[in-house]
Amino acid sequence: MILEMKVPSPGESIKEVEIATWLVKDGDYVEKDQAIAEVDSDKATLELPAEASGIITLKAEEGDAVAVGSVVCLIDTDAAKPTVSVPAKEEVKTAPVVAETPKKEEVKAAPVATKTYAAQAPSPAAKKILDEKSIQPSDVVGTGRDGRITKDDAVNAVPSMGTPTGGNRGSERTKLSMLRRKVAERLVAAKNETAMLTTFNEVDMTAIYALREQYKEEFKTKHGLGLGFMSFFTKAVTRALQLYPDVNSMIDGQEKISYNFCDISVAVSGPKGLMVPVMRSAETLSFRGIEAEIKRLAIRARDGQITVDEMTGGTFTISNGGVFGSMLSTPIINPPQSGILGMHNVVERAIVKKGQIVIAPVMFVALSYDHRIIDGRESVGFLVAVKEALEKPEELLMDNNVKKALEL
Repeated sequence: MILEMKVPSPGESIKEVEIATWLVKDGDYVEKDQAIAEVDSDKATLELPAEASGIITLKAEEGDAVAVGSVVCLIDTDAAKPTVSVPAKEEVKTAPVVAETPKKEEVKAAPVATKTYAAQAPSPAAKKILDEKSIQPSDVVGTGRDGRITKDDAVNAVPSMGTPTGGNRGSERTKLSMLRRKVAERLVAAKNETAMLTTFNEVDMTAIYALREQYKEEFKTKHGLGLGFMSFFTKAVTRALQLYPDVNSMIDGQEKISYNFCDISVAVSGPKGLMVPVMRSAETLSFRGIEAEIKRLAIRARDGQITVDEMTGGTFTISNGGVFGSMLSTPIINPPQSGILGMHNVVERAIVKKGQIVIAPVMFVALSYDHRIIDGRESVGFLVAVKEALEKPEELLMDNNVKKALEL
């Protein structure tokens, strides 16, 4: 029996996928549930398992975009699994070696390249362009008949700024993955379809540094997790979202949808581009719970195991460009959300405390928001609330009980 394998639907809004990689070859024998291909949707990379055992016939090429429900391969379920036979040992007989007299080979002279009158001779239009650029015809490689320099050759010619001394000047054209194309579309749409503004502030990270220095080893010993910045920032963000609920809202047509929960999308770099898995109900998670969930989602994104469900439904996004060394940026909103917080690197800077100039670890933070639904008062107030919580974490995030908050 010939089984037609069709592309399953990865999600309600996904209409097509792209064959990223075939993990088997045409004519291979596959086992039921064996991963036979990786497919890219506009949200994630997914594995396609074989629906039955048998000989496979591929019906799509790598890079093909195929509609959900289309046949991508056939599996002959009646085909027997090939057996691997081990050849019996045979007595090896040495054949007599017969010396052969080498034959004389006929040597043919290589054709001598002839240079025609047209080689490196520009057409009238090309000559005018080369004269305007002050480029000698001898410096241009002609692509026309017999090496003649065409108008396109002259247009594309670049004046020499010195004598080339070698080096690789090649280029490569590759097709963008479906995930990368979708990310590009969403980023352009966010810029064009929202009234996006960005407000900035700075955070004195002294208190958080002190807490991490004091408790990170005990936290790791107790929970097997690092005590990073993300748990503090997530706690500060969920607190600020509850104080300024408009930042935790989004526009749907002519209506505003507000949420009484905080599903925080965390931007992470995956092998095929940016991914934003979601921490559900982050406002209910402890420091340990946040660190554990971020680690779990980051590993799944890195290994290409993240699912569509794990990347949909966020109400607000946190992006940490500081891990790559970014000092300041204007993050782009993740539609249909209305706000995104950008974290940056921590640098020791001179700041004023109680009338004295001191050196402190400082991070610049940025909030990009949709001005259609979030006013300046709410956006600035939200970011100030985040700053206050990060500068007074024991009081505002830990209820003045650090041991209990860290579950130590």
